Amino acid sequence: MKNYRAELTGVFGDPVDDNPTGVVEEAAFQAKGLNYRYLTIRVLPEDLETAMASVRVFGMKGINLTMPHKIKVLGFLDELSEAASIIGAVNTVIHRDGKLYGENTDGKGFVTALKKEGMSLEGKHVTMLGAGGAARAICVECALNGAGQITVINRNAERGKELATLLNERTNCRAEYLAWEKETKIPEDTEILINGTSAGFSPNVNDRPDIDYASVGEKMCVCDVVFHPVETVFLREAAERGAKTVTGLGMLVQQAALNFTLWTGMEAPVDVMEEALRKEFE
Repeated sequence: MKNYRAELTGVFGDPVDDNPTGVVEEAAFQAKGLNYRYLTIRVLPEDLETAMASVRVFGMKGINLTMPHKIKVLGFLDELSEAASIIGAVNTVIHRDGKLYGENTDGKGFVTALKKEGMSLEGKHVTMLGAGGAARAICVECALNGAGQITVINRNAERGKELATLLNERTNCRAEYLAWEKETKIPEDTEILINGTSAGFSPNVNDRPDIDYASVGEKMCVCDVVFHPVETVFLREAAERGAKTVTGLGMLVQQAALNFTLWTGMEAPVDVMEEALRKEFE
């Protein structure tokens, strides 16, 4: 007998109209022949509790959370992953056996993309530009995946120091805060440099983090969380100095792939998802 009921996933956010995740997940569902749907839903902050109750009522497989819900949602979940507990924020919820499990795939997507490029984090010195939500998630996952030292460079000293303290207290990684001043030099023993800010994101495609680019060396792997455009000015500057570069597109695709697997239990068609995202940006 034909089943007309689709399994539901989606994203809650406000604003959320410009979130492209649905394009990627729907392409994956179609490629795997799954009767799943990804709904992009605007949820106001005061309605989050009701929205999370609807995940249970509708029997949804899970939901993504974007701003401003990633922290407030913690109060409506049954369990958290180790990373989500340390980060203090959730971007993915899995509904299983009547319980809601909170996960944070932001950092996991980054680490997976890095490994796909042949880079190991074991014992590495990572330098992070920024200390916002994405930077925080990536730093925690880098620490949990064996990074030896993390230097946090941030303009807001309080937030930068707080992230460094969190890493020192909750992980086995050594961390320090470095003030971000005009043309800040990158520590010369940095092996992985990450732009965790929105500098360079469309439409401000000519922006770049204000650092001393002469301090970026050929022994570094330089990464960007900005995925649109794929090749940012930041990455071009690094490549001109001989550094290996990793784009933000890989992080976004791998994050979506992790969501797909968490909700379906199946291996994600990563190539299909990346192609869908590239076409959308074109």
